Amino acid sequence: MNPYIHKVDFYEPDQMGVVHHSNYIRWFETARIDALDQAGLTYAKMEEDGLFGVTLSVSCEYRRSVRFGQTVEVEPVLTDVDDRFMTIHYIVRDADSKKERATGDSKHCFVGLDGKMLSLKETDPALYDAICALIEK
Repeated sequence: MNPYIHKVDFYEPDQMGVVHHSNYIRWFETARIDALDQAGLTYAKMEEDGLFGVTLSVSCEYRRSVRFGQTVEVEPVLTDVDDRFMTIHYIVRDADSKKERATGDSKHCFVGLDGKMLSLKETDPALYDAICALIEK
């Protein structure tokens, strides 16, 4: 899969001219949705089928600053999946130099329209198998 490419917008840096830490979490989310889209597993289709991915936790380690005008690539890597949870690791790199800027992780579960956690393996075995296949790539 191709990484998500993002050019830093004018509103993203803080008073010091450095991208505010909250934006990395947004980039993680966008990269995750983009990766699912690339794999043909659109979030819109999951929602139509009554499945929702809920973020349980997210963490980020900031290594080097990113500033307005720079372009970064965010690579999401599915590191763990079972019938109820999936964990994704993210690597943020400068698109030109390829230097690592940040890394992070997010953990998610699946819920139905009622908001209750469900077993993806039981609810949608084909989707479960497709997501599991991503971990092997």
